[in-house]
Amino acid sequence: MRGLARRLTTIVAAGLTVALVAGCGSSLEEDQQGAADGPVKVGLLVPKSGVYAPLGRDMENGFRMYLEAKGGKLGGRTVEVVVADEGGGPDTGVPAAQKLLQQDKVTTLVGIVNSAVALGVRDQVTDSKVPLIIANAGADAITGERRSDYVWRTSFANGEVAAALGEYVAGQVKDGKVFLAAPDYTAGEEATAGFKEAFEAAGGQVAGTELTPFGTTTNFQPYLARIQRSGAEAVYCFYAGAEAVAFVKQYQQFGLADRIPLYCSGFVTEGGVLKAQGDAALGIKGSLHYSDQLDNPTNQRFVADYSARYGDTPTVYAVQAYDAAAVLDQALAKGATGDAIVEGLKGVGEVDSPRGPWRFTDGHGPDQVYYLRETEEQGGRIVNAIVQPLTGS
Repeated sequence: MRGLARRLTTIVAAGLTVALVAGCGSSLEEDQQGAADGPVKVGLLVPKSGVYAPLGRDMENGFRMYLEAKGGKLGGRTVEVVVADEGGGPDTGVPAAQKLLQQDKVTTLVGIVNSAVALGVRDQVTDSKVPLIIANAGADAITGERRSDYVWRTSFANGEVAAALGEYVAGQVKDGKVFLAAPDYTAGEEATAGFKEAFEAAGGQVAGTELTPFGTTTNFQPYLARIQRSGAEAVYCFYAGAEAVAFVKQYQQFGLADRIPLYCSGFVTEGGVLKAQGDAALGIKGSLHYSDQLDNPTNQRFVADYSARYGDTPTVYAVQAYDAAAVLDQALAKGATGDAIVEGLKGVGEVDSPRGPWRFTDGHGPDQVYYLRETEEQGGRIVNAIVQPLTGS
C-alpha cells in the first residue's frame, strides 16, 4: 500500500505539472522581459500551514532579513516578494507554484520544504524558464539525475546529510547493529538509504528499518518496541517538525534513551523542535551543515542580528533561505529574465555564509562541510554543540 500511495502521489503531481505548464510560455517571457529594467517579483513558496509550518516561518525570516539588509533590493533591483503556502505536500505545493507562475507572474521562485513538491514543480519551472532556488527540499534527484539549468539549491541533499554520519556511527558501534527509522516519503527513504550506504561501506550492520506513515504518526510505541526487540546497539533516524518532537520524547519515555544511543540527521533536533523536546533531546548526536554555535565571524553577526530581529536563535532553515537571497543578489546583477538569472547563478563564486564558505557544485547544489553536533545544556538552554567536522576541512 505504501508503494501504491507513493505512485498515486507521483501521478497526481505529474498530472498537475502537465496542466500547469500549458500557457506559461510567451506571456511569461514577455513579463520577465518587462521586469528586466523594473521591479522583480520573487515567489516565496514555503509552508504556512501543516506539519512544516515552523520551517516555513524560519525560511521567510531568513530571506526577508537578507533582503531588508539590502534596502529591499537584490542585484540593485527592487524586489516584490509574493508568498504562497506550500502546505504539506504536492497536492497543495504544486498548485501554489502554478499560481505564482501563471497568476502572479513571478520572475523566480525560492523556497520549498517538501522533496515531493520540489520534484513535482521541477518540469514546470524548467519548461517555463523561471529559475527555482530550493532553500530546503533535499530530494537527491534534483541535483542528480533530474538536474536542470533552472533548478538550484542552497540547502542539502537528503542522502548527503545522512551519509556524512555513517562512517562515524560505524566506528562507535563497531560490531554492533544499528536500527533505521524515518517517515515513509521521499526524504525519509533517501536519508535512510544514504546513511545505510555509508554505514555499511564502513563495516556497519543494519538491524532493521522502519518507515513510519508520514504526517499521521503520533504514536511511535509499536516501532520503538521493534527497535527494542531488534538488539540494536544504536538507532539512526530522520524526522523533522512535530514528528521529531514525538519520536524523541517517546524514545525517552519508552526507556531507550539511556540504553541505546540515538543518532540522526540534524533536523531531528533543529530549531523549535529542540525546545519542545526538552531534556529528552540531551545527548543526541547528529549531522548537519549548520548550528548557531558555529564559531566564525559571519555566523556570529548573523546570530546577533537574527536574534535581535526575531527574538529567537536562527535555524538551518533560516540560513538556507538567507543564502538563497544572497545568491539571487549576485545573479540578478546579470539581468532579470529567466535565462539571465541562470547565467548569473552559474557565475556565483564562494558564498560567505553563516554555515561557513561554500560554492555550487556542477549539480547546482552546495559543496559544504557537514558537522557532528551533540545536544547539550549551555547557559540554561539546550544547544546543538559542534563536536567536529564530518566532511570537508
